[in-house]
Amino acid sequence: MEEAYIENQLFNNQDFTATPLAKGEYEVCTFEGCDFSETNFSGFKFSGCHFKDCNLSLVKTGNTAFRNCIFTGCKMLGVKFDDCNTIGLEMQFNHCNLQHSSFYKLKIKSTRFNDSNLTETDFTEADLSNCNFDGCNLLDAIFDNTILEKADFRTAYNYAIDPETNRIRKAMFSLPGVAGLLNKYGISITP
Repeated sequence: MEEAYIENQLFNNQDFTATPLAKGEYEVCTFEGCDFSETNFSGFKFSGCHFKDCNLSLVKTGNTAFRNCIFTGCKMLGVKFDDCNTIGLEMQFNHCNLQHSSFYKLKIKSTRFNDSNLTETDFTEADLSNCNFDGCNLLDAIFDNTILEKADFRTAYNYAIDPETNRIRKAMFSLPGVAGLLNKYGISITP
């Protein structure tokens, strides 16, 4: 079966759980208010696409290409980004809910996470150099052998990062957030 090639198209308020999106390559397309929950994106290619207010919870991402894609206001619970095609992988997240998602071992340098919920998200062994976590909730996010060099956590909150098991050279933190670097010691810090 021949795969679709779609360019510069707007998909508005479509339920792709009922009628799946045609497998193929999507360039510079916009998806607004669409429901993709539990959809199989395996082998799809998205380049320069913008997903706005979409539900992408539990999408299957086996070899999915997200190249220069922006997600705004999306619900993305439990997405395993670590299954994606890593060639040219580039994403930005604005006001998204990424609870329980996984970026295990991914190299996503300079990724911007803006005002997003990253509760219980797995960043184990990922390369997050130069990433920006502006206004993000990182409650119970997992950082283990993660490269966080030059990452910006100045406005992030609820994080717990062990400096002994993560590379944090030149990472940026605000004074109140520094307590998140000392959690494992069980000490009390008061202003």
